[in-house]
Amino acid sequence: MHRRNKTVVPLGMLRRFLAASIFSIVVTSFFFVHVHVSPSPTDHKFNDKIPSFRDPQSWTRELAPPHLSKAPLSVPKLKDSRKDSDYEKLWKPPSNHGFIPCTKPTPNYSTPGRSRGYLSVHTNGGLNQMRTGICDMVAIARIINATLVIPELDKKSFWHDTSIFSDIFDEEWFISSLANDIKIIKKLPKKLVNATKIVMQFRSWSGMDYYENEIAALWDNFNVIRASKSDSRLANNNLPPEIQKLRCRACYEALRFSPHIEKMGKILVERMKSFGPYIALHLRYEKDMLAFSGCTHELSTAEAEELRIIRENTTYWKRKYINPIEERSKGFCPLTPKEVGIFLTALGYPSKTPIYIAAGEIYGGESHMTDLQSRYPLLMSKEKLASIEELEPFSSHASQMAALDYIVSVESDVFVHSYPGNMAKAVEGHRRFLGSGRTISPDRKALVHLFDKLANGSMTEGRTLSNKIIDLHKKRLGFFRKRKGPVSGTKGLDRFRSEETFYANPLPGCLCRTESLNINASHFSV
Repeated sequence: MHRRNKTVVPLGMLRRFLAASIFSIVVTSFFFVHVHVSPSPTDHKFNDKIPSFRDPQSWTRELAPPHLSKAPLSVPKLKDSRKDSDYEKLWKPPSNHGFIPCTKPTPNYSTPGRSRGYLSVHTNGGLNQMRTGICDMVAIARIINATLVIPELDKKSFWHDTSIFSDIFDEEWFISSLANDIKIIKKLPKKLVNATKIVMQFRSWSGMDYYENEIAALWDNFNVIRASKSDSRLANNNLPPEIQKLRCRACYEALRFSPHIEKMGKILVERMKSFGPYIALHLRYEKDMLAFSGCTHELSTAEAEELRIIRENTTYWKRKYINPIEERSKGFCPLTPKEVGIFLTALGYPSKTPIYIAAGEIYGGESHMTDLQSRYPLLMSKEKLASIEELEPFSSHASQMAALDYIVSVESDVFVHSYPGNMAKAVEGHRRFLGSGRTISPDRKALVHLFDKLANGSMTEGRTLSNKIIDLHKKRLGFFRKRKGPVSGTKGLDRFRSEETFYANPLPGCLCRTESLNINASHFSV
């Protein structure tokens, strides 16, 4: 009889085998089992401020402060839309036709010579009006060979913002980055603080002759020239190429926001991009805009009267009596939130599209946002994307809040405005300069007639309306083209006023064709 051989497994090896098996099971379960970790009371999530599609949040409702979470968001996203056929129709940026920024001075450009005096500036208006005015003053300082004193910001206009230059802009960077163009100092020398100075408003839309002759001649009698206003003091066109390039270096390179604004702005952009491609909507439906324009469509009698009183009591607004029906029929009024919703729907943007509202306090709040909110539940804003604590340093300063909107708007996939005011023009120009995203400029005059047909029942929303609106805006998507000149037949200041502003379209001036592309400029869309 043969004895069967038995295999003896050492006890230590058996233990190691069992341990490896258990470890394998644990690792496998980790990948297939969703584990939910309950947040602590202070661990607020970004999702807390995201409106549910089943239960849309009120526009004015106070929500819990969010923080970015790596957990999947609980709302439909458009991340895959870049792969859809809709990408071409809705999101694709216009071609730059070979144009790229070209702000570098030519070899013949000289560093600033000996200064003849000091240019002191009091800016006027909101953030973007002040911003473009500051850039013009940089160019004017170069023309008249002046040392520029850091401009004083407007603190007395409608917004009553107490911010100083360094609160909004990176002052040190501004000074150092323009050192080869002009000399800039933070304050007048003490010996000149009480010196006799001339205070004046430079003539609007003036060219080289005015500054080289009339203004520069003032150095014979004064050491300090103070500009009491800064907006639109330099011509849009017919300036030397070096001056136009300097305006763009000032606007798009030197005049960057202060670090705390840049940081918060980038956070807001990241939070919007977490939804996928997004629209930034500059919704000019604040109290000041409606009072200034006299536009009362869809407002109650009491609201219209409140705005009329504001306009009457604002001394620096020259127009007092305004016919709102005529203004609207001519396309001079901002689109209402309801009209913007109809417009975006007709263009084809689906209801799940994330929209960032770049605006101050919407007049009437929720009562005027209901229709837009029902069409596009994912309406976001600074207040919804950030916590009260995050916004606290900015919330009492209108210009700093506007700067956050500016950053999110420039970085958006699509920018749409309801009215071509100072911010809309500034964002449009900056996006053209960077060659980023599409910028949609509604044809308000044509749209009003279509909206009125909807109101009286002679037209309904659907394919016919959509085709009409899409066709109207085929060439209003921010294409690269030359800056438009004055409207034919206009004279005097109206001629300059009718021109497309330099900062809305810095071409020609700051964008140049690459030599590698040979495309006939006459083929560009307008």
